[in-house]
Amino acid sequence: MIVKEKPSPGKLISLRGREWVVLPSDDIDILKVKPLGGSDDEATGIYLPLQIQEDNWKEAKFPEPKTNDLGDFETAKLLFEASRLSFRNASGPFRAMGKLSFRPRSYQIVPLVMALKQDIVRLLIADDVGIGKTVEALIILREMIERAEVKRFAVVCQPHLCEQWQKELKDKLDIDAEIIRSSTVSSLERRLPGSESLFKALPYQVISIDYIKNDRRKPIFLNDCPEFVIVDEAHTATMPASAKSPSQQQRYHLLHDLAKIANRHLLLLTATPHSGKDEEFQSLLGLLKPEFGSLTMESMGPKNREAIAKHFIQRKRENIKKWLSEETPFPDRDTKEVAYKLSSDYRDFFRDAQAFARGLTQGAEKNKGLKGKYWAALALLRGIMSSPAAGLEMLKGRIQRSQAEDPVDYEENPVIERLEEDTDSTQIELLDQAGLGESELEILKSLASDLENLATINQDYKVSEAVKHIKQWIKDGYHPIIFCKYISTAKYVADVLKKQLPKSIEIQAITSELPDEQRKEKIKVMGESEKRVLVATDCLSEGINLQDHFNAVLHYDLPWNPNRLEQREGRVDRYGQPSETVRTWLLWGEDNPIDAIVLKVLIRKVRDIQKSTGVSISLGEDNRSIMDAVLNEVLLDPQKALQASQSSIDFGSDYNQSIISSELEAAKEKAKNLRSIFAHMSVPQSEIEDDLKAVDEAIGDIKSVGTLVLNGIVHLKGSYEKQEKGYKIFIQNLPPHIRETLGSKNSYLISFHSPTPEGFTYIGRNHKFTEQLCQFLLSLAFEPKADFDQVARASVIQSDSVTIQTTIIQFRVRNVIKEVQSKVENISEEMYLWGFEGNALNGNILDYQACKSLLFEAESSQNLSPERQQDVFDNQMVLFQNKIKEFTDLAEERAVKLVEAHGRFKSLVGGKRYEAVHPILPPDILGVYVFLPQLKKITLD
Repeated sequence: MIVKEKPSPGKLISLRGREWVVLPSDDIDILKVKPLGGSDDEATGIYLPLQIQEDNWKEAKFPEPKTNDLGDFETAKLLFEASRLSFRNASGPFRAMGKLSFRPRSYQIVPLVMALKQDIVRLLIADDVGIGKTVEALIILREMIERAEVKRFAVVCQPHLCEQWQKELKDKLDIDAEIIRSSTVSSLERRLPGSESLFKALPYQVISIDYIKNDRRKPIFLNDCPEFVIVDEAHTATMPASAKSPSQQQRYHLLHDLAKIANRHLLLLTATPHSGKDEEFQSLLGLLKPEFGSLTMESMGPKNREAIAKHFIQRKRENIKKWLSEETPFPDRDTKEVAYKLSSDYRDFFRDAQAFARGLTQGAEKNKGLKGKYWAALALLRGIMSSPAAGLEMLKGRIQRSQAEDPVDYEENPVIERLEEDTDSTQIELLDQAGLGESELEILKSLASDLENLATINQDYKVSEAVKHIKQWIKDGYHPIIFCKYISTAKYVADVLKKQLPKSIEIQAITSELPDEQRKEKIKVMGESEKRVLVATDCLSEGINLQDHFNAVLHYDLPWNPNRLEQREGRVDRYGQPSETVRTWLLWGEDNPIDAIVLKVLIRKVRDIQKSTGVSISLGEDNRSIMDAVLNEVLLDPQKALQASQSSIDFGSDYNQSIISSELEAAKEKAKNLRSIFAHMSVPQSEIEDDLKAVDEAIGDIKSVGTLVLNGIVHLKGSYEKQEKGYKIFIQNLPPHIRETLGSKNSYLISFHSPTPEGFTYIGRNHKFTEQLCQFLLSLAFEPKADFDQVARASVIQSDSVTIQTTIIQFRVRNVIKEVQSKVENISEEMYLWGFEGNALNGNILDYQACKSLLFEAESSQNLSPERQQDVFDNQMVLFQNKIKEFTDLAEERAVKLVEAHGRFKSLVGGKRYEAVHPILPPDILGVYVFLPQLKKITLD
């Protein structure tokens, strides 16, 4: 049998009784095709060596509109919107937009532009919490895939974030990625037919960084790693300044070895690029370019800053709230400091515990070997002021175990949390390592006995104050999260709330004791309850997005690193939060010296610096840090503790006052220097604004989706009602396969905007409902069905919108874009409008905007008989044939502009890289619409 030569991409062919568009294929033996007007899911491949007679193709021609296609002009708008909203391989500078399930905000395109300007993407996205770093990374990834520059990718993240990344990839890009970590490897390997490693066999991967960081797995991963790698929470993989973090060192060496491969695309994400230690920040920059790793903040000259700005972007919320005249609706934040006082019995108990702690620390500063007692004292005081439950856990745990022989010498403060740690243990081991004597153990027993009597809501005014405010929050319609430091505190608070609140309110405590899957499942179940309260430890303060189910945060325990507050609040106060206001209240003890110091010296002062510089800062954590200075001078001195509970804190030691001032000033200067290399200023707004407008025009914007969905529902005999925050649609008369994309109900509350109001379903251009609606409306244009009215491919109307007979042609053109010095080809589709006035051959030509205005604004002023419509239409189609050259010239002109747009960013770094093979001619004529002027009335004198 003689097999025809393989048709070129973009060609329209007839095969197996229907029309198909030929798609690019890397394999010469495979003919890849997609049904004309069909979705990407319907694409199929034919193995040519085994081709049968029925698979012989022939070139097809798109059918032009005929007189039997004449219909209601109003449906012409449906055809136009359904056509461009169904595009997935849309034209324009950004090819990814047609494949996204959301419409990106304008500011989220800036990292994409930065990436497109690089031959090998090396980018650090350090936007503020809640702005959308994940979305920005996904846009870049999809664009690289659509341009055929990337075929395989890996997302490297912490173990508890794997499911979230897998879900984001599916929901936003419709990509099914496999999770690779210890718990999944066995089942994945059983599915592989050969002996390839998972890293080579699986094209789309989400990998636990802790699974691949060790010396046994790392070489395999490096050898078989995909060409595009996204690293989330990159600050947890910097080179630690000390040798005390072997886990962090392993993570860093993994990324360092990854970055050494010159052609590896590497995208780093973090909300805290600078942890307060210059060495760690330098190691992060060094992953972008080796020479950046030797630059300190002080040594960076203008050229260095300019070079880094091409690879580094960091924006605060204030930078992007209103950008390109587009307002991003972040919620308003209701922030408040709520004070409480200790009960008299709890205050007496604290003084006894403080006296014991002070006794432990006698000589700790002079005797290096006693340092362990110093940290034990701090841990104990922190635990008992968190909750009676946390204090008892520490005290009883120490009493039940035998005494440790020697105290441990700590070079760093093990009590102060590091941002990358989300431990919620009560650090009982610090008491173990304090080397307590018999008399000291007896004091612990006495303290434990006293504390047991204080574990009630009548004595614990802290939990009493929390319950009072949570009751009011629920009454006000809020769904709160209470963040605690310790597991035992979280359980204690949850138990008290369950006793004090109605049974109808769902209350759960979620801590690191639960595996990540169970945490997410509990949160999902809570979201189904009308009223809910989540009590959590800091295991939920990073990575996971909670804005869909919660809209308020109460800080039950104050973190000693102020950045932790922002991390916690960022779980709910972020783009996508449906509530207009979120509450972020902070609970602190007026006569609790620990809270007084942390709030007044750390949190307030650091927040002031953040407001003045616009950058989040972290504090140094060595023994000469602010915290050591504060605690040494004030916390363990009864007199200073008394002063701390008053209106101001007065440091008696000039030495410690100097340390605090210099540390804060140094942090402030680092923040200012970091801000000076922000990259968002280096991308002109105009460079993005025009491109975004072009994208919206090519594939339809939010307004287009709304017009299509609502008018399409009405056309299919459904209806809708306008609501305050969206629409209520009634779809019982729609075809079953369209209804099923939403569920089994006959009516739904929907919104076309994101964030989506609570209780509404978001409908975007790539939602299955929109997709199926588009496909069905298009089918009504080409294959009318008895149960539904036709969608008109042709129409003739009389209208006062024109003064001369005018014809509009709606057409689709396919272009094949080829990368220079490569065989890679991409198909791009574009919907366009072209028109002309009059009957003469030299009639005036109308541009796109003029045609679109007429199409959407003209109204029929008088019904024309079918015979009159047919006569006018036939005459105009003959006339159109005489103008076909101008029409095809326009198609070729659009192809040239498309190539220019497609390669414009790349041209900035290495000349023109794309070329058009040519547009597939003739273009597909979808619709022809003729407008006749309104006849003037003649009056007789």
